[in-house]
Amino acid sequence: MIKRYPFYIRATVILVGLVVFVYCLSVLREIFVPLAFALLLAMLLNPLVDLLQKRRFSKVLAIATVLLAAIIAVAGIGYLLYLQMASFSDQMPAFERKLSQLGRILQHKASSDYGISFQKQAQYISEARTGLKPILANFMGSAAGVLSMMLLLPVYAFLFLYYKVLLTTFLYEIFAEENAKEVGAVLTQTEGAVQSYMVGLLLEALIVATLNSVALFILGVDYAILLGVLGALLNVLPFIGGILAVLLPILIATVTKDGFHTQLWIVVAYIVIQFIDNHFLVPYIVSSKVKINALISLVIVFMGGMLWGISGMFLSIPFIGVLKIIFDRIPEMKPWGRLLGTEVPTRPKGQFGRLTKKLNPAQLKSKKKVI
Repeated sequence: MIKRYPFYIRATVILVGLVVFVYCLSVLREIFVPLAFALLLAMLLNPLVDLLQKRRFSKVLAIATVLLAAIIAVAGIGYLLYLQMASFSDQMPAFERKLSQLGRILQHKASSDYGISFQKQAQYISEARTGLKPILANFMGSAAGVLSMMLLLPVYAFLFLYYKVLLTTFLYEIFAEENAKEVGAVLTQTEGAVQSYMVGLLLEALIVATLNSVALFILGVDYAILLGVLGALLNVLPFIGGILAVLLPILIATVTKDGFHTQLWIVVAYIVIQFIDNHFLVPYIVSSKVKINALISLVIVFMGGMLWGISGMFLSIPFIGVLKIIFDRIPEMKPWGRLLGTEVPTRPKGQFGRLTKKLNPAQLKSKKKVI
């Protein structure tokens, strides 16, 4: 007979376990961040590896071929972005002059229209710079970490793909003490769903990057490819990413062009692209079964940022999507899967639901009349 402990003991044990788990993730971030990115990369490339193995490629040759193709593709995109960034750095003096001119205009306007003295404005600017320093330091640290991680990423991804059967067998042996068929079915379904979800995320990012770049190129905005790719990457972050994605091209257009017509069209173009993404790309490519509600998305992004910085913000949404896939396929975890999802029940379950069902608005009104 299994002994069941009181709820407060179980809750305390779970909370302590979560605190220890999060502490370990924070302390060992230099190890876990490249492993997490490599795991996502392995999930993306696994269908291609399986396809090559079906065509009689050896396992090592199939993995090496797929990884080499992925490295070449990423290197090509990186080279295009490098050319754009090099051109951007050459134009930095002109950008700085234009920004200083705009800054002086805004300072005079703030002083004349709103009565904010130049001394007070200088104080505000100084405080803003002080607040931005730790954010920039965190960003630079994350950028340096990404560069060092690029060397480990293909190695980890290769090992994940090579030992895929070993890892899945390990999970199967842990959870398959009883109900072996059910556990095997859950693992198989989860593996397929995770792969399709990750491939869908990649396709969505490529389409959004293409739409962004084409729209900015048509509008004559400089560095259209760089801004389009950055916008697609930022699109992973809910709400915050969309705002940052549109602010960057607006800033470039403000510095490089006169008037505000281009900025207005940028906003219109990005609204249209977001509409296409939310109503067509996400439901039909990423799959509506893995949509995460806004509350969980914001909380998990902020938690990921506090835990692993910028890398954590980008990793949080794919991993919470993977967790939802797993939760939806385990009967005991389905309530957690529903909590992460976007489906909102029309009526609460349990005692409160039965009470509200018995006392509908018409009955409540009649009770008030009787009283």
